[in-house]
Amino acid sequence: MNIKLALFAATCLIVLGVAGPSTADDSDPQEMCRSGEFSNAETMGKHLMASLHMTMTPTRPPAPTDTSRGEEILATMRRVLVKYQDSDAAVAAGYIPYMPSIPQDVYHFANRELSADEYAGDVSIERPGALLYERKFFGGYKLVGAMYSAPSSYTLDELNAIIPLSLTHWHAHTNICLPEGITEQDVLNGDIHGHVRVSAPNNPMGFSADNGSRMRFGYLADPRFGFAGTISTEADCQAVGGNFHPQIFGWMVHVYPFQSDDLKVAFSTEAP
Repeated sequence: MNIKLALFAATCLIVLGVAGPSTADDSDPQEMCRSGEFSNAETMGKHLMASLHMTMTPTRPPAPTDTSRGEEILATMRRVLVKYQDSDAAVAAGYIPYMPSIPQDVYHFANRELSADEYAGDVSIERPGALLYERKFFGGYKLVGAMYSAPSSYTLDELNAIIPLSLTHWHAHTNICLPEGITEQDVLNGDIHGHVRVSAPNNPMGFSADNGSRMRFGYLADPRFGFAGTISTEADCQAVGGNFHPQIFGWMVHVYPFQSDDLKVAFSTEAP
C-alpha cells in the first residue's frame, strides 16, 4: 500500500544509517516516535529517506538466530511468490493494483482480505498482503518483492518476531494532513479526488509539473496535503480546514527476495 509520488512519499529526524538500537524491547512505537527514538522516511516507493511523514523502526543489534531467520524468510517468499511473476495471476488471486494510473517507482498490488488479516495481527510470510512490482519499459509488470503489514499498535518486539529489526526497518505513515472532503477511507481506497474542494497552487482536480519530473494528481496537486505535504502538525492542518491523522495504515515492511542472497540487499529499504 509502500509510492514515491506525493501520496506515498508518506518529527523523529534520525537518518536510517545511524538509527540506534531500541532502548526497551516492549516499548510503545508511538511513544518512542514522540520521544525521538524513531526516525522518519520521506517516500514509500523506490527509496525510504528521512522526512516528517514516515516513522521508521531503529536498527537492533543482531540476535544469534537473525541470519537464519532471514534466510528462511527469503526461501519461503521465493517458493510462494514465484506464481505471481505474471501480474495477471496476482490479479486473479485478488491482488489489485493501487493507483496504477499514477507514475510510481514501485507499484503495490494489494489483497484486501489478506491485508485485513495482517491488520488484525495474522501476519504470515506465506501470505503477504501486498505484492511489489516495477513497470516494464515496454509494458507489463516485473515482480520484485512483497510488503507485509502489521497493526499500528504493535511493539518493537512484536514486529521483530515477524521480521528481525536487525535486518530491516519497518515503516509507518505519520503526521498526515488531508484536505476537507478527503477521508482516510478515500486514501485506503486510493481515491485521491474524493469530494475535495480546495484552493490549491495547482489545479487540484488535474495535474501539473512536480519538480520538473513528476506529476501531482487530485488533492495532491496542493503540496500542503498528503504523505509528502508541507503540513505535518495538527495545528497547521486545522488552520487550513484539513483533517489530521497521526498515522494512516499500520506498520509496513518491504522485502525483495529475488534480488540477492545478500540479506542487506533483500531486506533493504531501497527497491531494486
